[in-house]
Amino acid sequence: MSGSRRDNVGKDLIFLGGLVVVAVALILYLVMDADTDVAGPTAGAAPTSISASPDERATESGVAPVERRQEGDPFALGDPDAPVAMVMFSDYRCPFCAKFSRDTQPELVERFVENGTLRIEWRDFPIFGEESKLAARAGRAAAEQGRFWEFNEAVYAASPDRAKADLSEDALIGFAERAGVADIDRFVAGMRGTEFDNAIDADLAQGNRIGVPSTPAFLINNDPVLGAQPTDEFVRAINEALNS
Repeated sequence: MSGSRRDNVGKDLIFLGGLVVVAVALILYLVMDADTDVAGPTAGAAPTSISASPDERATESGVAPVERRQEGDPFALGDPDAPVAMVMFSDYRCPFCAKFSRDTQPELVERFVENGTLRIEWRDFPIFGEESKLAARAGRAAAEQGRFWEFNEAVYAASPDRAKADLSEDALIGFAERAGVADIDRFVAGMRGTEFDNAIDADLAQGNRIGVPSTPAFLINNDPVLGAQPTDEFVRAINEALNS
């Protein structure tokens, strides 16, 4: 092998090694930060009461929980007092978020949400450009009319398997109509305006604070699950959280 080729191979190995180190560091950061900043009681501490209000849980553990557990939250599915809470950070353009929505979420709802075991909470994490932010506004405009999850499902049902979704204004209006949003003019005004930006930015800030590296990312009782893992992995994590 020539000296030039050996140099190129060496550079490639160093580059690949660097990618592995970065990936491991991101995962460790998420795990460690979730445990220290938002995970609740430290190891060996008494478990937090699942019937406590968010403010009470924050007082008992010393830190604010990642989940909100707000009654009537349009961005949540399930009982606020469910023993297991799954917070998911998602982008409407993310093909792997769409895969989770289509393949895994319906089964988790049927198996765990409907019987009161699991609560699912959505967080906007629009990281793929202006169309992601536009879609996040559109989701909240649909939520104003009580059609958030229907809109969410309509967007993801039409998403490509691998590429990022094309979410123009016209496409989002079509999804709103498909989701049964009654007042489209009001929906469009919300989608084009900035009234939801503070809430969207708050979701982004929460995700960045705990080290979310990309979408989709999940915290199941504050234990991280990254990516659109197989459904069985979510079932395992939920059962583990339930029995811990």
